[in-house]
This record gives sequence, structure tokens and C-alpha cells, in this order.
Amino acid sequence: MPVSVFDLFTIGIGPSSSHSVGPMRAACRFVSELETLGLIDSVHFLRVELYGSLALTGIGHGTDKAILMGLEGETPEAIDPQSINHRVETIRKTKRLQLYGRVSIPFDPEVDLIFQRNETLPFHSNGISFSASDKSGKESFQKTFYSIGGGFVVTEKEANENNAQQTSHAKHSFNSGTELLEIAEKTGLSISEIVLENEKEMRTEEDIQNKLLDIWHAMQASVKTGCETAGTLPGGLKITRRAPELYCDLCSQQEASIRDSLATLDWVNLYALAVNEENAAGGRVVTAPTNGAAGIIPAVLHYYERFTPHANEKGICRFLLTAAAIAMLYKKNASISGAEVGCQGEIGVACSMAAGALTEVLGGTPQ
Repeated sequence: MPVSVFDLFTIGIGPSSSHSVGPMRAACRFVSELETLGLIDSVHFLRVELYGSLALTGIGHGTDKAILMGLEGETPEAIDPQSINHRVETIRKTKRLQLYGRVSIPFDPEVDLIFQRNETLPFHSNGISFSASDKSGKESFQKTFYSIGGGFVVTEKEANENNAQQTSHAKHSFNSGTELLEIAEKTGLSISEIVLENEKEMRTEEDIQNKLLDIWHAMQASVKTGCETAGTLPGGLKITRRAPELYCDLCSQQEASIRDSLATLDWVNLYALAVNEENAAGGRVVTAPTNGAAGIIPAVLHYYERFTPHANEKGICRFLLTAAAIAMLYKKNASISGAEVGCQGEIGVACSMAAGALTEVLGGTPQ
């Protein structure tokens, strides 16, 4: 199946799409498959192994916490971020977890969740292996997943199949920027219209618009929360949140000065910083296309919505559709994973997404 806009923009939690969102999805998927296979009630032992980048930087990214919540059946989209620390502490104290939210099994994270820091699986640097055993110790189910960036989770087999079939069902298939521009020239469609036509193969236009606006509203909420929440970010560096103070400073300025081009950039910086700090705190953000770059698209989209004439919901949807087209090209031909291209690689992807999207909604053409 082709990559959807809603695969790239997903509502989740911080601080990392590849190290938090992906592992939670992998763990939840594993226990869901146990349930589907009718094996979950017989599980007595569970072993989780992290490899490569997940093992080396997992503690700092909260990978262990994300996996524990996923094993209890939580998803990044639905979990209450404020509940995570308390629930994880309960698991650590009792050495038990509620598998898929209903089957209590012994599980000691210090013993059963293993960071294989000296081993990387050959397929991808972000590997997670799950193994379930019955009371006799016999393994009943095992599966290895890879968190490949942006919250995407696949097995090696699925990844190979996706590479072969990624655009085969799209109305307007494109594998490169050149092909995308050729489609635009041939059809007379804008970039956003091309992506919209592809999305309509899977859902109605009304559903697409509603889902895009849900993403926008989640971005607005993360900016608002980031601007209003003071304090210190998690981690050993004890970094103080800066967005609330900057927000107060900007709000104290005269409205006329806000229309100055340099002053508007202060607001754009604020929007990005607010989301980034909310992500660092493990709060609710939208992968855009990753958590590491989650502030850029909301910042530029807020700029469009607040500072450009005639901004409207249709323009917001066009912005997100265009941004997604650019992200699809990176995902197909390079990577959106910081583990593969570095954290600044994620930023570069998001910046080009935002630049292309803003160009379209301000009246630019594909050329």
C-alpha cells in the first residue's frame, strides 16, 4: 500500500517517534497478535530485547517506558501522557504488568527488558525482539520489529513487501520529485491535489479533511500547552523550559509591532520551541514527520494561519497534503529516521516540507 498522509502525521507522545512512539506501537502490536492467536492467557514469561540505537539511547528516550505501556495495550494516540510515570513505577515496584490490559504476568524490567548495547541487527539499527513463553518456559510466540522512523514499525518481511508495493495502488504514483512534477504538469493539479486524489482511493474527501483538521488541532494544542507549562524538562541536564517566558514577552508587545516581519519570526520560533519542549517532556505532539522535528510544521502552519491574509481551513489542509508529498519522497528515497540520517537530517526533511507547503498555500506553483 502507498504511504498515507496519516501515516506521516500521527498524534502521539514524546520524546521520540523512533524511540518512544515506534516501540510502544511494536509492543502493543505484539500483545494484540498474542490475543488474536489465542495465546495471551497462557503467557507466563515475557522477554524483550532492544538492539542498536534503541539499546544505546533508549533510557534517555523513555523507550523502556513506552514498551511497558505498549505491552499493557496502550497506543501513542490514546494514552494519557500524565499517567505513564506512575504506571511504570507501579510495574517496577510490583514486578508485574497487565498484559494487553487484562492478563497479570510477572515482569521485572530490570531482568526481562534487556538492552543489547553491543549488538545491532543487520536489517535496521532500531530493532526490538519480543518473546512470550508459557508456564513451563516453552516459547509460544516470538517476533522482531524495527522502528524505522516517524513512528513506523515493520517486520523485515513487511518492509521488503512495502518497498515493492509502496506506490502500486496510488492513483498518481510517484517515486521522485521529477515524477511528481511531471504528474502536476500533465494533469494540471497542484501538489496537494495530487496527494488528495491518492488519499481518496482510501477514504472520502470529507473524512480526509476532518482527519487533517484533527492533526492541526493537535498541533495547536501542543503549542498552547508548551507556551503555558513552566518548569524543568526531564533529564539530567535540568533544562528550564523557555517557551512560557518568551510567550509572555511577545504578548506584552504592541499589536502593530507583531506585523513586522522580524517580529513575526519571533512568534514562529516560539511556536517551534513550545512544541519541542512539550515533546521533550513526553507530552502530546504530532509526528511531522518525526518527533525530533515536530515543531517545524506546526510553527510554519501557525504562521500561515495567524499572519497571512485569507488563511482558512482549506489552506491548512492543502498545507499538510503538500508537506506530506515531500515527506513521502524522503521516506521512499532516503530516510526520515534520525538513527540513519542524524537528528539534523530529520530537521532538514521537515524544513523542506514546510517550505514547499507554505509556497503552495501562498500561491506558488509546483515549478
